[in-house]
Amino acid sequence: MTRTRSMGVTLALSLLAVPALAQDDDAERYTYATYMHCDVALESRADSIMKRNAPILDGLVEDGTILAWGWMSHHTGGDWRRIRYHQAASPEAAMAALEVMGKAIAAVHGDDDPAAGVMAEACPRHDDYLWQVEAGNAGKERGKVGFSVYHFCDINREDRADEIVTEHIAPILDKMVEDGKLTSWGWQSHVIGGRARRLQTMTAVDMGALLSARQEAIATIYEEDDKAGTEFSDICGPHVDYVWNIVHEAQ
Repeated sequence: MTRTRSMGVTLALSLLAVPALAQDDDAERYTYATYMHCDVALESRADSIMKRNAPILDGLVEDGTILAWGWMSHHTGGDWRRIRYHQAASPEAAMAALEVMGKAIAAVHGDDDPAAGVMAEACPRHDDYLWQVEAGNAGKERGKVGFSVYHFCDINREDRADEIVTEHIAPILDKMVEDGKLTSWGWQSHVIGGRARRLQTMTAVDMGALLSARQEAIATIYEEDDKAGTEFSDICGPHVDYVWNIVHEAQ
């Protein structure tokens, strides 16, 4: 495999962060993700706060207020150190859930909860994105680690990238979930936020399984359709990669 080919497929198939869930064809799902810039020396305090709040947010999933939520920590990649995300059935519901979650936490810990100040000190800056889940699949087992690719696509051709994922890449990754090589994969499109236009995600039970599945996916896409991988890379070439530890999820 040439260097150009290898890099092209990496862009097409180095699929986290935020997991896409198996869903009905007609059911829309939106992900509100907060990507945090944290002080490395203090970020464990943020983890402790989210561990404390987890049962409250889990309850909002159980009663259907939100569809899912999660907390992830940086393993490898850029400047983001933590992700807090939640999912809902519409953009409006995803936005409204921010206030609902805040009120649920305040109902338990009070309006003057000192944890809010601790969180702000540990992770003083953040970037928000609202994504729409376009494709994906999740198996029965929870992933422990994930690989995410944030793509900076040609906005005039990004719909074609969606078609390539649906037609050529999705069947390969669905089979890998079915075989237990992946625990989930996803493809999400930009609704609100920064410059990234598409988000690819892939999760697995551990780092070895994740990296092995990534390499297998790269090889398979070129065996089955070399042109599709090359075309995808031409549309959504520039990108940023991250590997995340999946600390907690409820779905």
